Amino acid sequence: MDDNVRSDEELQAITVGERKLHNNTIDLQEYDPTWPTQYQAEEEKIHRALQSEVVQLEHVGSTSIPGMSAKPIIDIILVVHDSAEESGYVQALESVGYKLIIREPDWYEHRMLKRNDEGVNLHVFSEGCEESTRMLAFRDHLRANEEDFLLYKQKKQELSKHTWRHVQHYADAKSEVVKEIIQRANR
Repeated sequence: MDDNVRSDEELQAITVGERKLHNNTIDLQEYDPTWPTQYQAEEEKIHRALQSEVVQLEHVGSTSIPGMSAKPIIDIILVVHDSAEESGYVQALESVGYKLIIREPDWYEHRMLKRNDEGVNLHVFSEGCEESTRMLAFRDHLRANEEDFLLYKQKKQELSKHTWRHVQHYADAKSEVVKEIIQRANR
């Protein structure tokens, strides 16, 4: 097994509730020009729910990169003052249809919430977190660099054809190419 792929036990340890098995290929779709509009609707909901708790809110992931094929899930970064302080944002987000599903205290105090319809992944980080900065730099680089855009798109399409026990395993399998692209982006 790939060193980057986490075990069932590791994944369950960060999951709030029971983790569901995927045991399937990944459904990548061609870029949908409505994805930015879908993000805007979520952005408005989040701002209404959290108001001044929002330090930064950004559309990230493949749905934020025009022309990129993607799982039809809107990825959003929410930066709050302290993501470990769940009482400051989780209940308010639950009131607008989100549910806490991932808690990773050992990885940048990352939290992930999903919409009830599972069409949105909301990644929560603390102010000043290097991972949110890295995710934004990756997005911006792929928007501007055609060579790396094509490299990433090809790798995603290749990996999507495999059967993955967990969707996270697919994400973990992309980590090497992501690391490579980020190194070039930082030059």
